[in-house]
Amino acid sequence: MSLTDTYFAELSGALRAAGICQPCLILDLDRLDHNIAAIKAKFATGLDLRIVDKSLPCLPLIEHIHAAFATDRLMTFHLPISAEMLKAIPDVDLLLGKPMPVAGARHALTKGVLAGLGEATSRIVWLIDTEERLAAYGALAAELDRELRICFEVDVGLHRGGIGNPDALARAVAALANYPRLKCEGVMAYEAHIGHIPKLLGGPAKARAKAVSLFRQYVGCLAPDQRRILNLGGSSTALLYDSWVGANELSIGSAFMLPTDFDVPSLSQLQPAAFIATPILKVVDVRLPGLDQRSWLLQKLGLLPRRGCFLYGGKWMAKPVHPVGMKTDKTFGFSTNQQFMALPDDANVGPDDYAFLRPTQSEFVLQQFGSIQVYSGGKIAAQWAALPFS
Repeated sequence: MSLTDTYFAELSGALRAAGICQPCLILDLDRLDHNIAAIKAKFATGLDLRIVDKSLPCLPLIEHIHAAFATDRLMTFHLPISAEMLKAIPDVDLLLGKPMPVAGARHALTKGVLAGLGEATSRIVWLIDTEERLAAYGALAAELDRELRICFEVDVGLHRGGIGNPDALARAVAALANYPRLKCEGVMAYEAHIGHIPKLLGGPAKARAKAVSLFRQYVGCLAPDQRRILNLGGSSTALLYDSWVGANELSIGSAFMLPTDFDVPSLSQLQPAAFIATPILKVVDVRLPGLDQRSWLLQKLGLLPRRGCFLYGGKWMAKPVHPVGMKTDKTFGFSTNQQFMALPDDANVGPDDYAFLRPTQSEFVLQQFGSIQVYSGGKIAAQWAALPFS
């Protein structure tokens, strides 16, 4: 399904019928279900999906995907949201997707958002990226006199941190003997870089092969009972793998919504499912302050648009998609109150029409509007609350 004028006309009609006259985030549930089916069809047989909660920060949205895949695995990045997941999904298994400062973990478990959740916190797997952090979590487990489950972050070429080579992981695994209250569950690797490696340096195929080879070497450092979590992938890479990759689970989040940062060949069968909609407040013949009636001079040189509009709100992490030809323009700067956008000379839009933008990413953007307008069957069928920042 392409992004056509007809599609946006239908979205506009649904917004008007629902009485929504301010900026909002729209989730197209029918497109989401299409994406779920497409991901299922390409997902490697025998591997589990780990849903990435930061990319889908809305409990009903996560529950919808959770039910479709019957998976109990989530990757989590922010402890207040981790706590909400533990409360809402009884069988959830949470893997931290980034290392958490040990002081933050201590506070969360003893006084903060995880305190009082009892045995539910045993379903969290903490991420360890250095021997120093391993020692710190070992000391925390001893201090709290409780078992802490851990997973090692390993570097397979992204170079964003993590255990740097298999020998270093072998040393860290050996050091576990000093920390009897830590339980190693496996390794986690992220390889978002592979699609961006230029041909001059071997290209994506070589980068993917190198990442998989390194991943298998890391797995080889673990004992059989330390391999419950062998996590690889991300939205842009997970569907490139088959069941022989050496992992037992793959992580996906943003792909379900397909923001613009994920317009990549491996996701070509998916459809954009999230849009920002906002009323157009004003449509103007553009004049530059100070130049006034002489603005045509810059327009003649192509340095200033002839027509433009001001939106209700703005400065979002998003790219304009409708009206056709609408573009971000810095003539009036960038505003969160009334964003100016350039329009084609022949744009057929007026005040109170809706403009639409595609988020560049789903994380954070979905939380900016408080609630998400769920579009299905040609109407706004529901409102889903976004998860709070804290």
